[in-house]
Amino acid sequence: MSAPERLRIATYNVEWFNALFDDDGRLLADATLSARYQTSRAEQAGALGIVFSAMDADAIMVIEAPDTGSKRSSVRALETFAQTFGIRANKAITGFMSETEQEITLLYDAARLTPRHDPIGDPVGKKGSRDAPRFDGTFRYDLNSDAAPELIRFSKPPLELAVATAGGRQFRMIGVHAKSKAPHGARTPEEITRLSIENRRKQLAECIWLRARVEDHLSMGDDLLVMGDFNDGPGLDTFEALFGHSGVEIVLGVDVPPEARMYDPHAAMAQGGRMNLTPTTARFWLNPQKRYFEALLDFIMVSPGLATLHPAWRIWHPWNDPACLKTPELHEALLQASDHFPVTIDLTLP
Repeated sequence: MSAPERLRIATYNVEWFNALFDDDGRLLADATLSARYQTSRAEQAGALGIVFSAMDADAIMVIEAPDTGSKRSSVRALETFAQTFGIRANKAITGFMSETEQEITLLYDAARLTPRHDPIGDPVGKKGSRDAPRFDGTFRYDLNSDAAPELIRFSKPPLELAVATAGGRQFRMIGVHAKSKAPHGARTPEEITRLSIENRRKQLAECIWLRARVEDHLSMGDDLLVMGDFNDGPGLDTFEALFGHSGVEIVLGVDVPPEARMYDPHAAMAQGGRMNLTPTTARFWLNPQKRYFEALLDFIMVSPGLATLHPAWRIWHPWNDPACLKTPELHEALLQASDHFPVTIDLTLP
């Protein structure tokens, strides 16, 4: 009988990671200001090296990973980054290209894991499909109940991976960066409301599409992790009452039997809402209010079978995690590296 395998898997949204590399994937660790406010490229790169090294994860789902395009390669850039800082997870794999300069790419330790890009669903044309097509396709879904389905596309298609461990165990991973609900470009209160509702509908449609894929995997008995930045969470904004549930709750499956639900303890805490004891994974500066705002946006959801293994989740929050707070170098690095903080899960596979 094979010995249990212990894995640490992370999700980490790295703000403006792309700006730290040139077209050849070389790391630009110099005194030039990075896209992070009042932070040089050397400071941000060094901070990221400290954070990735401290996590020491077998796999990191990097959200807002460097761009892939005609000249740039997310895989090349991240492998250069890992080699520069001696990070154990030094191989990278990505999936369908994003329409933006932000990819979803997995860094992993090839001695522990063998991931394969394995997209599920039918390829469809521009007319789309109502049956949850492949994530680089078009999903037909009626967002506003007018009997005229809208055409939904992911600007950042989820990364679907089939993963084998060194011991031969199999599981699935889906990396997610759901649509932002922020009303970018709105100038008047009316425009803010209109764009907020429109973006919320699109974000929910992406999560409905994702939930359909989750149900396919659960019906086949797959062990599954769904992780990344959902730009959403239970009780996060005033529009949740308008639509019934947050996108996170839709992917988790709050209205289905327990055996069909995904689980994330931080989402469960937010759903409980007792005494506002909600963990947070991101920290943003709001200029009009001249203060920081924190939110729970990043999740690692697991299928029922994995949940029974009692994994341990951790948010690497510089203020709220005791070890991060008591380690000055790591504390400062987390604040310099990104506006999001990593989330990890420690799994023991029997």
